[in-house]
Order: sequence, then structure tokens, then C-alpha cells
Amino acid sequence: MKAKDTKPLDGADKSAVPLPRVRAVEVAAGVLCTGRGVLLCDRPKMAGPDNWEFPGGKIEPGETPEEALVRELAEELGVAVVPGRRLGEMTHDYPDKRVHLYFIECVPAPGAAEPSPREGQQMKFVRIEELPKAGLLPADLPFARKFAASR
Repeated sequence: MKAKDTKPLDGADKSAVPLPRVRAVEVAAGVLCTGRGVLLCDRPKMAGPDNWEFPGGKIEPGETPEEALVRELAEELGVAVVPGRRLGEMTHDYPDKRVHLYFIECVPAPGAAEPSPREGQQMKFVRIEELPKAGLLPADLPFARKFAASR
């Protein structure tokens, strides 16, 4: 007796090796505009020229993106900020993780100190129209292009 073809009705090959589960990370990214431009920070642990990003960081359980932004900018740059409106959201897939970013407009709080790197990173101010060519990480670049085009 010949074995029957037992392919699933949906056509999927159930014998294929399952894809590894990719971890998801939610990130608050601050769009801090001043008279000097938009603040960007580099990722010192990443090699290469395109390692600049909007400052911010991972959203902890129970935090809103705005709360995470305030906490992260205080920790990383020693600056108190007032979050404004959400300017956009983007999702980017890296080989080892999926990053969902909330881009949030923010301004320094009244009387706040100037931003100053506290974790070995560099920072720079870039004019809005120069954002697409500022060497941003792949996760930040699509938002930067849209933001610059809208101004």
C-alpha cells in the first residue's frame, strides 16, 4: 500500500523548522528640538558610522511611553524634559529583535540643565532638514525622513 500525501489543506509545510521567536522591545524616542536643532545620540556599543538615534530607551512594564522618555533622558543625559505629543510610531525588525518606537516631541523642563551624556555616548544637534543624512540607525531613519519632509 502506497503512503498518501498528507499535506495540510492550507498548503503549509508543517515539517519545516519553526522560526526562532523574536523578542519585542517597546522604546520611547525623544524628539527634542531646540534652537540648535534636533538632539541625537550615538550608540557607543555599535560599530559603524550609522549609529545615531533619537535619545530615549526601553519602556518598562507599567510605564507609558511618555514616562519612559522622562526617565530615560534624565538617566542618560541628565536633562529633565516635558513630553508633548506623539509624532509617530514605527516598528523595525532587526535579526534578533523587533523594536516598536514611539517618537515623542519633548522640550527641556523650565530651569533644566543642558543635556550632557552620562553613559559614554556622544551627542549632536542636527538641523531638521539634515536628519535623513545624519547617520541614523535603521529603526529611526523612516521617521526622520517623514519628520524632515513635513517641516
